[in-house]
Amino acid sequence: MVIYCVEDESNIRELMVYTLKASGFEAQGFENSEGFWSAVREQQPELIILDIMMPGEDGLTVLKKLRGSPATADIPVILATARDSEYDKVIGLDSGADDYLAKPFGMMEMVSRIKAVLRRTAPKKSNVLTCGKLSLDGNRHAVTVNGKPVMLTLKEFDLLKLFMDHPGQVFTRSHLLSEVWGTGFSGETRTVDVHIGTLRTKLFEVGDLIQTVRGVGYKMEECHEQ
Repeated sequence: MVIYCVEDESNIRELMVYTLKASGFEAQGFENSEGFWSAVREQQPELIILDIMMPGEDGLTVLKKLRGSPATADIPVILATARDSEYDKVIGLDSGADDYLAKPFGMMEMVSRIKAVLRRTAPKKSNVLTCGKLSLDGNRHAVTVNGKPVMLTLKEFDLLKLFMDHPGQVFTRSHLLSEVWGTGFSGETRTVDVHIGTLRTKLFEVGDLIQTVRGVGYKMEECHEQ
């Protein structure tokens, strides 16, 4: 993961790069926008720390160019601003900066801000599981079969998600009780059989994807998409 630091003061820039490398990042420093743009054409970074006050092309101008190009529009940018320059902070955030650091800032604060911005801007992982005609959306807590919604209870949904998360894995009834109902549940394993039965019925033609493993428990058939 490469981070570019654009800072005209050499002692600050070198400390930033040193700290980032010590924190497990790859980092490169640039004293002005000319060297920075040349590097961006060669390799795009995962994040940019951009000083506003630079000779030649200032940080706000660089930021606007980054946001105006489809190739660089989504790269996270943290602006480094003077502590008392609220105007620069507002303009920077309005221009598309993801965060700012007020100078003088500590190196550990810088690393913390970088990690926070990277978490916020990371692509959201899809939480949709599919198996043929069956689809489960974990974010929306929705299940469809052949595009038609299926109404499941909370436990039925949790059972189905567990099976779809681990296709082909055989679960004992005791394991399913522990995973779905919790270790403190005092009911019998027959509870699992009842819920599996209703789940299969509600899933209509794909209900047989949940298979009984005689003498052991249940598993979900592995899907082989066409």
